[in-house]
Amino acid sequence: MTLSLETKIPMLHNFHTYLYQADWRFTESQEKNRQVLEDFPTISLEFRNLAVGYQKVIVDICHKMGVGMAEFLEKKVESLLDLDKYGHYVSGLSVIGLSQLFSASGLEDSSIGEDTRLLNSVGLFFQKINIIRDYVDDQLEGRAFWPREMWSKCGEKLSDLAKPENIVPAVQCLNELVTNALQHVPDVLLYQSQLRNQKIFHFSAILQVMSMATLATFYNNQQVFKGVVKIRKGQALKLMMDATNMQAVRAIIYQYANEVSEIFHYI
Repeated sequence: MTLSLETKIPMLHNFHTYLYQADWRFTESQEKNRQVLEDFPTISLEFRNLAVGYQKVIVDICHKMGVGMAEFLEKKVESLLDLDKYGHYVSGLSVIGLSQLFSASGLEDSSIGEDTRLLNSVGLFFQKINIIRDYVDDQLEGRAFWPREMWSKCGEKLSDLAKPENIVPAVQCLNELVTNALQHVPDVLLYQSQLRNQKIFHFSAILQVMSMATLATFYNNQQVFKGVVKIRKGQALKLMMDATNMQAVRAIIYQYANEVSEIFHYI
């Protein structure tokens, strides 16, 4: 956020090429994660030690993601279509790339990385939850990812949603975003049901059930406009321990979907 567009956009476009440059590093960032850029030769070395099949997947995803992120440095999220496009670049591509790596490793069938529509939908599920959760932090940092199409019903600026006098329409906007994210749940379950390797299944399942639990806490919750809303640590630990098979994953996701449904009928 502290870099000029003149510096940042060419870097995003070319970032995938830096993986092949042994000495490339960037020392001008002031962000809290700047060590990743300052010590990038360590990362790029590990990349170049990977099998070519893995390298191709990673470079392809990094290239597409960099171009997409650069695009949204110069445009705003105006509509739900924009939200889906931005989500594709920053999260959908991650799920696509990760699934293609699962396939390239031989731990999962080659088909796991092929259905990009399904994989992108799973990524959108994660990203929409992150965007809802980060409302306050993004406002403090000068970022805005909630679509204007939705929040403009509540005020002239996205920050107006946090004003006490706007809390009723703000929560209505919040609930619309939660509902929009819920449309991806069938794809999340379908993707999860296709995984065969137990370690990969459990890794993915933890992300799915914790995301669903988090999404349920957002619904009709005014605290979203006051700070970061998270699930309890004990709750997170239980979810991690329980999500070991498909039957359990379905039951957990159904439980939280039912909680949202009950709140909806109550209000």
